Amino acid sequence: MTEAFSSIDGFVLTPQGFVRGRLEQREGRIARIVGEPVAESEVRHGGAELPLILPGFIDLHVHGGGGRDTMEGGDAAVSIARLHARHGTTSLLATTMTAPLDEISAALAALAPACRERAPQAARVLGVHLEGPYINPGKLGAQPDFAKAASIEEIAALNAMAPIRLITLAPEMPGYLALIPQLREAGFQLQIGHTAGTYEDGVAALRQGAGGFTHLFNAMSGLHHREPGMVGAALAHAQYAEIIPDLLHVHPGAIRVALRAIPCLFCVTDSTAAAGMPDGDYKLGSHKVSKCMGGVRLADGTLAGSTLTMDQALRNLVLKLGLEIEDAARRCSTHAADYLGLDERGRLAEGAWADFVVMDRRELRLQRVVVEGEEIAVD
Repeated sequence: MTEAFSSIDGFVLTPQGFVRGRLEQREGRIARIVGEPVAESEVRHGGAELPLILPGFIDLHVHGGGGRDTMEGGDAAVSIARLHARHGTTSLLATTMTAPLDEISAALAALAPACRERAPQAARVLGVHLEGPYINPGKLGAQPDFAKAASIEEIAALNAMAPIRLITLAPEMPGYLALIPQLREAGFQLQIGHTAGTYEDGVAALRQGAGGFTHLFNAMSGLHHREPGMVGAALAHAQYAEIIPDLLHVHPGAIRVALRAIPCLFCVTDSTAAAGMPDGDYKLGSHKVSKCMGGVRLADGTLAGSTLTMDQALRNLVLKLGLEIEDAARRCSTHAADYLGLDERGRLAEGAWADFVVMDRRELRLQRVVVEGEEIAVD
């Protein structure tokens, strides 16, 4: 690891808020932050041409990028982690697709080396988000039709291949409510997703220990005033949930509703191999998908992941939806870290990993990215 610099001046977002000062790092960790507290209004409109220094982005839902897909094996995970690092993501979960068990096993075996050791110029791969196959076959979305029943033994065997940090499941499927506390006891975080379940199913799953919701609004039963559905359960009861803020998956008005209802709503990209690539055809698990006009779709028009990167997610929150920079930054980093119990990431504080991004204050364009003290070449 080569440290690019020992200190940088700017408006630094600490856990207590912005300070105008200096961040110092040593051996991949934040050694010290010095400066005077400032209001967000000064950060946005002050005269000094100091940059923003924000926590590095954390993306818990990444299928691909740079033309590579997590399910393809080989060195795909490294290529994906490098693409997203160039867009400010300093940590991520490599996310699988629903597939036959032997294909999932092969994918996890290929992901294991990237989970053990961070490659140069790459984001840290924290582990795996197992998005399938334990979902409702009636709510596949863009997932291939290989949904199957879950068991604690099978999940433990998959976890032995590569560390599974997050599992998406549909709680209305037979036996899953009873399985949730067992999985939580084994150390897995559980998300509700790809579900046709009712409001009551969602509330019961949260009470059993499920922690959040996978790409809120997408591939789940919607909100009706007499049938609140899974969306209603999330809006009424969730502390955490993913949202894809590409402004295609979810209408800005629905994002505003979720922001008001869910305290720790956090951003994910649900990115595919098409992220960072020109229009054309790409792979998403066993599916062929097409990128056109910023979206990724199956042949029938179904949205199939995204081309979003986390730097654009932040810009969308601030420049399109009007969030304060501090709030948007925490939704692109800190809340996801807290959700996984990562107290040394997602925040700029003494002793934490030196994971941060440097951006201009007007257009929020990336100027520098640092992962564990290593400067990343920015696109």
